[in-house]
Amino acid sequence: MTERIFELWAYLSATPLMGLSLTLLVYLGAVEIHRRSGGHSLCNPVLVAVALLITILTLTGVSYSRYFEGAQFVHFLLGPATVALALPLYTHFRRVQALALPVGVSLVFGSSMAITLAMVAYRDWE
Repeated sequence: MTERIFELWAYLSATPLMGLSLTLLVYLGAVEIHRRSGGHSLCNPVLVAVALLITILTLTGVSYSRYFEGAQFVHFLLGPATVALALPLYTHFRRVQALALPVGVSLVFGSSMAITLAMVAYRDWE
C-alpha cells in the first residue's frame, strides 16, 4: 500500500496536478480536523491547510513555484469567490455597520500580524 502511495506521489510530482491534488487533499484533511475539534478557532481549515502544505513542501523538497503550477487553478477561483462575498455583505450591511468598531480593530490587528509574520518568515528564508 505505501509503495503505491509513493508511486502516485512520484507521478503527481512530475505534473502540475500535484499542486492541485495536494491542495485539495490537505484542505479536506484540515476541514476534518476542524470538525473533530468542535470548530475550535485555532483549527481553522485554511490555517491548518497552509501549515500542512508548508510542512509537506519543505519535507519533500518541492519548490513553491513547482507547487504553484498546479495550485494556480485554485488561486484563479479565489477572485470570483471573493466577489461572491459581496452579496451577503450587502444583505447584512446594517449588522456589519453596527459591528464596525470590532471588525475594524480585528482587521488592523490581523493585518499587522500578517505583515509582521511575513517579514519575519522572509528574513528567515534568506
